[in-house]
Amino acid sequence: MGAQLMRVIVDVKAGSREEGIEDLGDGHYFIKVKAPRKKGKANAAVIRLIQSYFDRRAMIVSGHTSSRKVVEIEDR
Repeated sequence: MGAQLMRVIVDVKAGSREEGIEDLGDGHYFIKVKAPRKKGKANAAVIRLIQSYFDRRAMIVSGHTSSRKVVEIEDR
């Protein structure tokens, strides 16, 4: 049987002075990353932070060019 997936909504502020994740409740998160919105750098930083926060693999499934993204996280 394959891994179960959890979907969350993520609002991203790229180019921030600090990096961090704020849990807004109901599967909604606000993430600040230092990386700019260029060449996928912010998306890579978002995935790195989410994977570190949840200690699970994650991937962006929607909103690659938007500040609001849908992210799937492996659910153990």
